[in-house]
Amino acid sequence: MIPRFLLATAFLALAAPAWAVNKDIERLQIQIAALQGQIADLQRTAEDNQKEIKRLGDTLAEQNAFLRKALQDRRIQDDALQTAIKEFSERVSELEQRLQQPAAAPAAPASAPPLTDAGGAAARGAGAPAAAAPAPPPPRELYSQAYADYARGNYDLAIQEYREYLRNYPNTDLSGNSQYWIGECYFSKGRYNEAVAAWDDLMRDYPASDKLPDARYKKGVTLERLGRRREALVEYRSVVERYPNSEAGRKAREKLNP
Repeated sequence: MIPRFLLATAFLALAAPAWAVNKDIERLQIQIAALQGQIADLQRTAEDNQKEIKRLGDTLAEQNAFLRKALQDRRIQDDALQTAIKEFSERVSELEQRLQQPAAAPAAPASAPPLTDAGGAAARGAGAPAAAAPAPPPPRELYSQAYADYARGNYDLAIQEYREYLRNYPNTDLSGNSQYWIGECYFSKGRYNEAVAAWDDLMRDYPASDKLPDARYKKGVTLERLGRRREALVEYRSVVERYPNSEAGRKAREKLNP
């Protein structure tokens, strides 16, 4: 009995460490599996966070683009409104000046002596003198009417009236403005080549006009519409260099640095 007992005791002593090692391995496997699960959860969370960050970035970019477009539209509207206010004020000033001037009585036409033939008798069949051409409207009135038609979208009529102004008053302080608005009429009609030509005429014929910065900037915009980006950049740089503190200079800088 004693030898058998000793043999059983020795067997148990040898088996106990193997059993303990298996338990340790099992615990390590459980811990490794738990860590792997946590890592997988962290990876999913990181991917979800990256997707959310991308979504937020896209949303922010869309909002920024919308705000830039809205700001640009607002500036264009402000420019148009300021121009309309200026034109209206000038129109009112012109009307006030006309009202303050006393009305002149029409002069009686001088009677011309009848034409006579060699015998002293009145010549029969002689033609009456041709009637004088009607005087053009006052410059401010003609200019204001042209701008009013432009504002109403009557671009063809406005072009005709601005050209009539230039024919009758080629050297006033509004002559350069008239040439500028001819270009704007063509631009609004989508006739971009004619618009560029009109602004080129302004730069050539009225080099001292205060509309030159706007004309150069709008020429650049029009060249872009025509797919002539390189030429447009030349115009933008010219505006920035020559008129850095003007509104057109600020817009040109935005075109060069979008």
